Amino acid sequence: MLDVRRLVLLAKVIETGSVTAAAGEVNYTPSAVSQQLRRLEAEVGQPLLQRLARGVVPTEAGEVLAAHARRVEAQLAAAEADLAEVAGLRRGSVAIGTFPTVGSSLLPLVVRQFKAEHPRIRISVQSARLDLLMDMLSRGEVGLSLLWDYEWNRLPGDEFELTDLLEDPTVLVVSADHRVAARSTVTMAELAGEEWIVRESDHPVAEVLERSCRAAGFKPRIAFHANDYQEAQAMVSVGLGIALAPRTAVANRNPEVRVVSVGSTAPSRRVVVARRRDRVSAPSEKEMLRVMREVAADYRRSFGPSA
Repeated sequence: MLDVRRLVLLAKVIETGSVTAAAGEVNYTPSAVSQQLRRLEAEVGQPLLQRLARGVVPTEAGEVLAAHARRVEAQLAAAEADLAEVAGLRRGSVAIGTFPTVGSSLLPLVVRQFKAEHPRIRISVQSARLDLLMDMLSRGEVGLSLLWDYEWNRLPGDEFELTDLLEDPTVLVVSADHRVAARSTVTMAELAGEEWIVRESDHPVAEVLERSCRAAGFKPRIAFHANDYQEAQAMVSVGLGIALAPRTAVANRNPEVRVVSVGSTAPSRRVVVARRRDRVSAPSEKEMLRVMREVAADYRRSFGPSA
């Protein structure tokens, strides 16, 4: 394998016509340049320069190698320019993982701001369940992922570096004509006699409902198991029951339902952005993290004091 630095040095000597002149341009001593050229000649097994009384001229082999060296030098300069563009966020890409409720509420705001500030950075997003998102992070398929957890089942912090974005409060969803629809807040204890609509039994919000009702001293009566939050809202809107949901899940609200705070009588979930601890983050990923934190701060304030 030929040494690229020696090739470039050969081209510089040929361009300047002397070892001394080339040494001055690259801040080497003439003896250091001569030593490197002798090593290059040993590598290729033939002379590359003819030493004259006043300078040097290339042999045929030297001219061939110098031509290649100029192309290599141009490619290296192009690579440095490309890296500078990536570092300066003038080009590049960022891959993000998300989950549906944040993917339809917080993340669009993040993407809009990021694209406005860095229109030449390509953004790709994958939405999935929590276990798959962590797998994609581990495999490097995404550089950043939005994740969530509850206080009784925290995310692992050994493999992933977690940055808190917001506390997503649990809220009550009722029909527009429900007895508490006009209230700003209600406690879980006041809802003991209600019929409930909940996600499938293995969904985290089902555990939130179970824990909240147990803490309030009653067992919930389930009227309907919904497949997603849109379906749950639809059933709530026609009075089949009431439901608990993360606040982000009702960002796109059915017009026939109302959202009421339950305060601290139901647990909130933590929304974080995660990255693999051993991953060297690209400039675009660092900038995306900054934008996520900034947008999340504004989003938190939109919850208001009653959330």
